[in-house]
Amino acid sequence: MRIRQQGVIQKGIIMPKVKTNSSAKKRFKVTGTGKISFQKAFKRHILTKKSKKRKRVMAKKGFVSPANTDFVKRLLRLK
Repeated sequence: MRIRQQGVIQKGIIMPKVKTNSSAKKRFKVTGTGKISFQKAFKRHILTKKSKKRKRVMAKKGFVSPANTDFVKRLLRLK
């Protein structure tokens, strides 16, 4: 029976793989300027009761606030 090991052997020590958070890589995109964008919520269904203005604002990309950028970058393994 062969045992699979995750990681790279470096000087006799098995180093763990650094993995990106799967949910974060599906939700966030990094722009060319380095900003992190995401799609706004509540635009999927039950759109009849929402105003045109509200739907138009939700269609635009959202950007992660400076207070949360370090956390999101860590999830995406950019920092």
